[in-house]
Amino acid sequence: MPGRSSLVARLFWTSLAGGAAAFVYGGPALAATGACLALIGLHRLDRPRRIRRLVRATIRAHAATLALRRRQECFVDAYGNRIDDGWVREREYFAERTVLPALDARGYGEEGDALWDTILTTIERIAAAHPLPDIDEAPEDGIAYERFCTERLREAGWNARPTRASGDQGADIVAEHGGIRLVVQCKRYGKPVGNAAVQEVAAALRYWSGDRAAVVSNAGFTPAARKLAAATNIELLHHDDLRDLVPARAVGPGTAPKKAPRGKGRAEARSVLAER
Repeated sequence: MPGRSSLVARLFWTSLAGGAAAFVYGGPALAATGACLALIGLHRLDRPRRIRRLVRATIRAHAATLALRRRQECFVDAYGNRIDDGWVREREYFAERTVLPALDARGYGEEGDALWDTILTTIERIAAAHPLPDIDEAPEDGIAYERFCTERLREAGWNARPTRASGDQGADIVAEHGGIRLVVQCKRYGKPVGNAAVQEVAAALRYWSGDRAAVVSNAGFTPAARKLAAATNIELLHHDDLRDLVPARAVGPGTAPKKAPRGKGRAEARSVLAER
């Protein structure tokens, strides 16, 4: 193993150098060599504790997001069964893409496989223990939930207005701030949101001549929804994210192409909002 080979190499070269020094300087050099070998051994014995501490620190740095994902990705189906498949995938994704690279960057990469189950257990424990806002804060009624999300956006400084129930073309809220127009579809679900919502808000983005588009939900999102959102540059948000949402133009390969004059489309969108 790389870690054991490195330890053996350090012990060998320290012993070799110390032996040569002891041959010249005698007892003091021999004592110093023994102290160095003892420190190397103690450092090796402390390695598991350092690794566990790094794992915990890495996970705790993302505790709020993990706790939210855990809430979003777990639900009870129509038969009373708790479904946590999405959370299991999210937990493994985080471990593979965040925790293991952190270990590798500190020279502990070879420990990852042996610690895999421990890492997943630690993620679960920290995510479960992190406090989250009361889930009942968000209203269950769809229209009330849209108004709830609208208020969250207003608290963040957006000029947000719900669209008309009919003719919204996939948008429940249109918000503007800092020259950025945000198109939002709200989904108050008891299970993860599918990719149909992503398709609808992607179409609404063009209809409303928006700069950004998002699906906001109290629940999580299916793998298909996440994949489509990544390809079309649609944001998938929890309603708790809205209070801290800042205006910025969408970037990336899926960004909707800019249209030179926005005249007619923008004017039509404003007229619908005015009617509201």
